[in-house]
Amino acid sequence: MAMSANVPTDARFSFSGLVERGGGSDIHRDGWGIAFYRGRGVQEFRDPEPSVNSRVAALVKAQPIKSTVVISHIRQANVGEVCLENTHPFVRELWGRYWVFAHNGQLRGVRRQLPLGRFKPVGSTDSEWAFCWLLGQLESAFERWPRSPRKLGTFIADCARQLDQLGVANFLLSDGRALYAHCSTRLHWLTRRAPFGKARLKDVELVVDFSRETTPNDVVSVIATEPLTVDERWTQMAPGSSAMALAGAVSSLD
Repeated sequence: MAMSANVPTDARFSFSGLVERGGGSDIHRDGWGIAFYRGRGVQEFRDPEPSVNSRVAALVKAQPIKSTVVISHIRQANVGEVCLENTHPFVRELWGRYWVFAHNGQLRGVRRQLPLGRFKPVGSTDSEWAFCWLLGQLESAFERWPRSPRKLGTFIADCARQLDQLGVANFLLSDGRALYAHCSTRLHWLTRRAPFGKARLKDVELVVDFSRETTPNDVVSVIATEPLTVDERWTQMAPGSSAMALAGAVSSLD
């Protein structure tokens, strides 16, 4: 799950729905994590325990999570043991900015097919290896952080198509400015803007009236593998497509 907004926005509503899927309404019991930007910094919480009964997740749900970019993940382990270093999202620095990455799927032969530069994985997942490879590709292609988020996104989309050749590469990536999403098999998104209304979570009994929580100028987009709410219109991304969310507005990179 990820969120992009034009003003710092509380992500606890969406996070509460995602947490329930980590061992409650779904089978992703092998750890969870969330990272959200505060200025140029990133605050992150990760736990290899199932999110549905994680005390750390309960702590996060009880605190305001106000940010313009949030990435969260629940894990079903395919490659690598269940442990903290293999728990998404992963964070690295490039060009003096924190990058956050979360991946859903399985990639075959990453150690053979994706040579690494200076970025090295700490854990043993194919996901973190792919993240390190992607950062290396970015560093090789650009001398400095590109001023154009779309130019950056177009390059990321090209790299994503290479990852698709190795398996399932649904991923979320951010540099703190824009949120990039690639759909290998299944991703959905929605945008909330005025006039705001009520929304009900699919996985837990929780309703929020966004008209009481927002201003008329707010724009917020949420991306998730499966829709998190039952009474909003979600858009399903086409397999093999990439998108960018900037200040809450979603646009295609294809």
